[in-house]
Amino acid sequence: MIKGITSYIKTRMNKPSLANKPQLKILPRSEHPISRSEIHEGALKVLYRLHKSGYQAYLVGGSIRDRLLGRNPKDFDVATDATPEQVAELFRNSRMIGRRFRIVHVRFGREIIEVTTFRGKTQETSDKRIKQSDEGMLLRDNVWGSIEEDALRRDFTVNALYYSIKDFSIHDYTGGLEDLKNRTLRLIGDPVTRYREDPVRMLRAIRFAAKLNFTLEAATEAPIREQANLLLQVAPARMFDEVLKLLLAGQALATFHLLREYGLFAFLFPASHEAFKTDPLALAMVEQAMKNTDIRIQEGRPVTPAFLYAALLWPGLKQIFNDLQNNGVPAFPAMQQAGNRLLQRQNQHITIPKRFAFPMREIWDLQLKLPQRQGKRAWALIQMPRFRAAYDFLLLREIAGEQTEGAAAWWTAFQEADEAEQHRLIASLGRSPNKKSGKKRRNPRRRKPVAANQG
Repeated sequence: MIKGITSYIKTRMNKPSLANKPQLKILPRSEHPISRSEIHEGALKVLYRLHKSGYQAYLVGGSIRDRLLGRNPKDFDVATDATPEQVAELFRNSRMIGRRFRIVHVRFGREIIEVTTFRGKTQETSDKRIKQSDEGMLLRDNVWGSIEEDALRRDFTVNALYYSIKDFSIHDYTGGLEDLKNRTLRLIGDPVTRYREDPVRMLRAIRFAAKLNFTLEAATEAPIREQANLLLQVAPARMFDEVLKLLLAGQALATFHLLREYGLFAFLFPASHEAFKTDPLALAMVEQAMKNTDIRIQEGRPVTPAFLYAALLWPGLKQIFNDLQNNGVPAFPAMQQAGNRLLQRQNQHITIPKRFAFPMREIWDLQLKLPQRQGKRAWALIQMPRFRAAYDFLLLREIAGEQTEGAAAWWTAFQEADEAEQHRLIASLGRSPNKKSGKKRRNPRRRKPVAANQG
C-alpha cells in the first residue's frame, strides 16, 4: 500500500513524454516523508563526501521508491556526476567493478553502497565506450552524461527518482511519482528497444510487478512474450543471480506464476517446463517449493540456493530418471546419469556454481537412500551433512502428492522419538529387502589348524 502518497504528490503534475526532453518535477522536503534518519549511515557518508567535494550526489532507485511506498529499503544506491575513478579516489574503502558498466562499491563493514556515474547517450556506434551485439544487446556501456540523461537510461519510472542531499528534495524526470500513485510499472523509452538492450529487464519487470503488486503498463507488457527468447543471449552465469533475485524477494509463488504466464520460465528451466505438460505433480511440487520459500523469508529463515534449485529442476530430473529406469538402468546409476544430463542442458541457460550444484545433487541422491532405513542405516543417514535438507525435500515431495510410501512421516517420527522408540520404528519396518536371508554360509574348505603360542 502507498502510505499517504496522495498527500504529497501534486495531482496537477502532468506525466511527461518520455520520448522528449525530461520534464523535471521537484518535491521539496516538506512534501515527502523521506527522512535522513531512515537512510543508511554509510549512504549518508558517501552522499555528503561527494557533495562537499563539489560533485552532485543523489540517492536513487529502489530506496526512494520503497520509502514512498511505506516499505523498508534493503539497498541504498548513490548516483553522481563524478566518474568511477574520481569516486574511488575519495573512498579508500572502495573498489571498482563491472565491465559492461563500471560502478564503485564503497564498503562499510558488511554493507556495500553502490555508486554509479550518471549515464549519457551517444549516437556514435563507433564509440569504444559503448558496444552492442547484432541483436541490439548492450555489451559495454560506459558513456557518462547528465542527471537528465541518466534518468532516461534507467529501467522503470518508479526507479528513476532522485533524492538530493543538497536540499533533501526528490527529483522526478519521468513521471515516476504519478506511476507510484497509480501502482503502475512503466518502462522508460521504447520497450522493444530497451528489452533488446538488456533482456534481463523482462525479468526485472516480472520481479517488480510481483514484489510491489503493481500492474504492468500496456506498452511495457506487450513485447515480453514475443521477446522471451532473448533471454538465451544473456550469459548463463549472470542468470543464476538474477533468478535468485526473482525468487528470494518474498513473492516466489507469484513470480513463478508470472514467469509462466509471460513465457519466460521455459527459457530459464526448459526441462521442468516440458515436464509440467505431462506430469501434474511436477507443477504442484514447484508451487509448493515456492510457497515454502515465501514462508521461510517471511519468518526470517534462510533459503539455500542449492535447495531452491533442487526443487526447480526436480521435475526435469525425475522425467529423465524414469526414462532411464524404464530402459533397465538401476536406480542409483540412473540418478547419477539423470543429474549429468540435466545439468549439461541446464547450464546452457543458467550456470549453477559447483558450490551449490554439489549439495543439490546430494539432496537428489538422498531421495533414493531415505526410504532404505532398515537396520543401522537410519542412524547413519541422520548423521549425514545433507540429511536435514534431504528430509525437507522428501517432505516437500509428499505434500505435493508424490508417492513416498510413508517415508517422510516415518522420518518425522524418528527424529522426534527417544532411542527406544527409534528402535521400535526400525523394527516395524521388517527385514531390509536387500539383505539376504538365512545364515552366513561357511567356507567348505578345511582350515589349517593354528599352532598354540604362535608368534
